[in-house]
Amino acid sequence: MNGIIRAALGETPVDLLLRNACIFNPFLGTWEETDLAIHAGCVIGPGTYRADRTIDLRGSRVVPGLIDAHVHIESSLLAPFEFARVVAAHGTTTVVADPHEIANVLGAAGLEYMLSCRSFLPIDLLLMLPSCVPATPDDRGGAVLDAEALLRFAGREGVLGLGEVMNVPGLLGRDPDLVAKIAGFKLVDGHAPGVEGASLNAYVLMGVQSDHESTTLPEGRERLARGMYLFVREGSTERNLRALLPLVVPATVPRMAFCTDDRHADLLVREGSIDDCIRQAVDAGLELELALRMATLSAAERFGLNDRGALTPGRRADLCILAPGAEFRVDRTFVAGLEVVDRGPVPGSVSVPRRPMHCRVPTVEELGMRVDGTVRVIELVPGQIRTRAVDLPLEDCTFPDPSADLLVAAVCDAYRGTGHGTGIVRGFGLRSGAIAGSVAHDAHQVVAVGAEPAAIVAAIGAVTSAGGGLAVAGEGELTLLPLPVAGLMSDRPFEEVVERLDRLQAHASRLGACEGAFMHLSFLALTVIPERRLTERGVFDSTVRADVPLVY
Repeated sequence: MNGIIRAALGETPVDLLLRNACIFNPFLGTWEETDLAIHAGCVIGPGTYRADRTIDLRGSRVVPGLIDAHVHIESSLLAPFEFARVVAAHGTTTVVADPHEIANVLGAAGLEYMLSCRSFLPIDLLLMLPSCVPATPDDRGGAVLDAEALLRFAGREGVLGLGEVMNVPGLLGRDPDLVAKIAGFKLVDGHAPGVEGASLNAYVLMGVQSDHESTTLPEGRERLARGMYLFVREGSTERNLRALLPLVVPATVPRMAFCTDDRHADLLVREGSIDDCIRQAVDAGLELELALRMATLSAAERFGLNDRGALTPGRRADLCILAPGAEFRVDRTFVAGLEVVDRGPVPGSVSVPRRPMHCRVPTVEELGMRVDGTVRVIELVPGQIRTRAVDLPLEDCTFPDPSADLLVAAVCDAYRGTGHGTGIVRGFGLRSGAIAGSVAHDAHQVVAVGAEPAAIVAAIGAVTSAGGGLAVAGEGELTLLPLPVAGLMSDRPFEEVVERLDRLQAHASRLGACEGAFMHLSFLALTVIPERRLTERGVFDSTVRADVPLVY
């Protein structure tokens, strides 16, 4: 500390001086043309200083490093090293990640893997521990983390608090294990789609402080009014930013932040991370200064990260130098005063956790079906992870029926090999072939949708044989992206993952698949989201929390 004070007083040179900078101050929402001094990884402040190194920015804008308030790294399909390579180039210097996905597959070993990656990353990875493994008692994944197991991680370096509490019925029913988890942490994130009124009051009273599942203005407004933090989400499938932006005003912006939640690698590489949220918000009419407040100081203050979020004395020198021009584009990223330079893929320094795969691949005969009665259809909602429950009265119909966009879906038990559940879905658009994957929130069974039973079998078989992955089968071809890291993430450089994703999506598109088909597929079994889902047991009604027959 003495060395930093001496540097601040001008008694010794600072490590770095950014000259002729235009610096954003999120406390005031203003810009200041000045020099900025940095020493020992932290901000000294504005002013004229002697420096060991000087960079003349010639008027370039400088903003604090961007913070993603809620993300599942696993959903990028990239291992943490490659994920960090991508988002650092887009100005994200801190990610608050919930390793809920890998924990549902591997339990505590998955958490240890994520924590072990931290020291090798060019950005700061902070964890909110997964509160619900499994997500609800209705799910059967690969692990169970009770309060005793989870609290062993409390206080570990890099652990901030408790991640999204998605078992709302359990919490409102005062489940003792879930109550004990919340009692063990000061910071608690939420996940409460559709929860309102008295139930929301009780949810907040039980200790939940934030939510990222709001999709409408009334929903978001009610959360802000109850004193919650509201994370505005813009993922690959969950696109809620434009719907919620009218809520962002000077009075609310300290309680609002951006998050990406679930973004595939291709979207991260091509469009960005939190920088993309800023651009979209500005394009939709939000003042840049309010968007920057959300992306920096607001997120930092929500998590008590008083060492970042602004370029003021004593804070970490996490910052972005913007490219010339009016559009928000990050040109250079600094973390703790050091420029992040991408030197390519990071050699494997942490052992990769593999996923046991015990999946019985269904037969063609099991996947073709005749229906005479009212069928419970699961219908996709474009741009959302929610689904609609549609009941169709039918007489002696055969499925799949691609002409009506009524496809067969299957969720296979990947852990115990007990069998599979089948359902009918609408909205994927496949005219032929099938898609399958081992990414199926939150239990991560093997899930598939197809227009041809034989193609469904082929796609599931490819995923299973690879020990996890994404596959497309159809037109006599099979395209596969292996995901050997717990069946959720690739161990390959992001450039290769994006190229394979492009091939997957091109193949799926030729078969008629909708936009974001694999992300929609990954949420088909997510029982905590309304209205209707599919599990390895069959159709599940999320509104009444019960398995229901496919046909009645």
